[in-house]
Amino acid sequence: MASTLSRRTGRGLLLRITSSTGTNSTIGSLPVPSSAAPTQPQAHRRALSFSSSSSSSSSSSSSSSPPRPTNPTNDDSNNGSTTHFGFKQVPVDEKEKLVKGVFNSVASKYDMMNDLMSGGMHRLWKDDFVQMAGLSAVLRTNAGGDGIRLLDVAGGTGDIAFRLMKKALETYPPPHSTPPPSITIFDINAEMLKVGQVRAKEKVFPNLPQVHSNLEWVEGNAEELPFPDNTFDLYTIAFGLRNVTRRDKALREAFRVLKKGGRFMCLEFSHVSLPLAKEAYDLYSFEVIPRLGQAVTGDAESYRYLVESIRQFPKQEELVKEIEQGGFQSVGYVNYTLGSVAVHSGFKWV
Repeated sequence: MASTLSRRTGRGLLLRITSSTGTNSTIGSLPVPSSAAPTQPQAHRRALSFSSSSSSSSSSSSSSSPPRPTNPTNDDSNNGSTTHFGFKQVPVDEKEKLVKGVFNSVASKYDMMNDLMSGGMHRLWKDDFVQMAGLSAVLRTNAGGDGIRLLDVAGGTGDIAFRLMKKALETYPPPHSTPPPSITIFDINAEMLKVGQVRAKEKVFPNLPQVHSNLEWVEGNAEELPFPDNTFDLYTIAFGLRNVTRRDKALREAFRVLKKGGRFMCLEFSHVSLPLAKEAYDLYSFEVIPRLGQAVTGDAESYRYLVESIRQFPKQEELVKEIEQGGFQSVGYVNYTLGSVAVHSGFKWV
C-alpha cells in the first residue's frame, strides 16, 4: 500500500516518502547493540509511491518543455578512462581537479546560494537528516559521547557536523562533564574546510572550546579515506556523493571505516517522477539556477555543472543497489519534496 509521511514545519510542508529493503521499513536511529542486526534481511524491496491529501493522482503534461541541454549518455558509470563531469566526458584523472575548481569558485557564497536555490528548504532537509540519525538515543545509551566517532564526508562548511554537535549538546548540555562525540569533517576542498572552521569558531560555537577540540578538519578524497578500519559509528555525506569520481570505491571505503553496527547516511539531490513536477523542476534547474549563480557568485558554469551532475546521478532504487553492492544491509531511502532530494541509509552488520 502506498503511504506518505509528512511533517509540518514553520516554513512549509516537508514531504517524506519511504522505501526500504530488509527489516527497516523507515530509516530509524543509529544502532546501539550490534545484536540488533537482522540475521536474515528480506530479499524483497517495497517501493512506496507518492500520495497526498490534496492530490491522489498524477497527470502527464501535454505541453512541450523549453529547450534544455540533454544528457548525452544517461549513464553515471565510467568506462575506465573517462567519466562524466556534468554532461561532459572528461578523463577520470581530471574530474577531481575540476570538482575542486567548482567549489573553490563558490566556497565563500556556498551557503548563501543553498538558501537562494532551495528557498531555504535545504535547512529543513538537513535538520530532518540529522534527526533521523538518532544520535541522542545513542548518546544516552552510551552515557555520553566518549568513544563515539562520527565522520561527515564532503562536510566542508560544517552544516551537517554542526547539527550533529548541537544535537549532542542538547542531549548533554554544557557544563555537563560528559564529553561530546568526536566529529571529523572531511572534504576534498581546502577552501570549503577553511570556511567551515571560521564558522565554527566565530559564529556557531564561539564560546565552547570543548567543542572545537572535538571537531577535526581533514582534507582528502572520499575514495581513499585516511582512517583505520572500524573507526566510526556514523558516516554521513550530504550533497557530495554525486561529485565522487568512483562512487563504488567511495561506498566500499565508507563500509570499511565504519564499526560493526555503524550506519551510512547519504543526503543527495535525486529524481522527481511526477510528470508535471518534473517539468517544473527541470525548467527551474536549467533556466534559473545558472542565472542565479551568475548573479550571486559571478559563476554560471559551476551551477550549470551542479544541475547536470544531478541528472547524471542514479535514481533512488539504483542507488539502493549500489549501496548494497558496497556491503551494506537494511538499505532504504526517504524522498523529500517529491523526490528532488532523497536520504539513503544502510548498516554495516558484519
